Parts: sequence; C-alpha cells; structure tokens
Amino acid sequence: MAMTILVVDDSATMVMSLKATLSMSGFLVETASHGQAALDKLKSGTKPNLIITDINMPVMGGMELIGKVRALPGFRFIPILTLTTESEASKRDEGKRLGATGWLVKPVSGDDLVKVIKKVLPGA
Repeated sequence: MAMTILVVDDSATMVMSLKATLSMSGFLVETASHGQAALDKLKSGTKPNLIITDINMPVMGGMELIGKVRALPGFRFIPILTLTTESEASKRDEGKRLGATGWLVKPVSGDDLVKVIKKVLPGA
C-alpha cells in the first residue's frame, strides 16, 4: 500500500511541483494551503505517514502547526519535514525543539527530497 504524504504550503506552484514529484515516486499526496487547514484534515481523520510543511504561511504557520501536530494523540512520532526558505540556525533549532524531524531549505531537487523522505520514512 502506498504511503501518504501531507504537503502544507501556501504556494500553489510549490504544492503542484511537490505533488507531481511525490506522486511519480509512488506516494499518495494530500495537500493543505496553511497550517490550520492541515490541522483540520488531521483532526477529521487524515493519517499521513509524513508531513512536509512550509514555515511562513497565512492563518497558521509551520512552527505552530508542528507544535499542534505533536500535541495530537497518535501524531507524536509521524515524521515532519520543513521545506522553507528560512535558513537561520535559530529557526532550525526552534523547529527541532517543537518536533520537526528535518529541515530542508528551498530550493530542493525532487531527487534530493525523495532521498530525505526515504531516510525518515522506513519502508518508503
């Protein structure tokens, strides 16, 4: 059975690009345009194997999303990757403290992204 990845980004172009790359690699892809939409999906039964989130988004950003996902029952150990333009060590440290599994700085090639996913997602 294919693994599901939830992509959270307010850029429609980025979502389209990630969805194409991940689908071609055999993943099912769910999407949300900001953190609150992603949280709503999770609370209503979506159970991804991995979450990829941007940091700077309207309504709810990625940092807040990471903290709230980690507080949900059953989501404590789901890998969360950030995919962002933010490269500051302090931001990365905050993401890690909140529960991010990995921090990727845009742009990332599709091949590199899939390699990272295979490292953090056993059996992918």
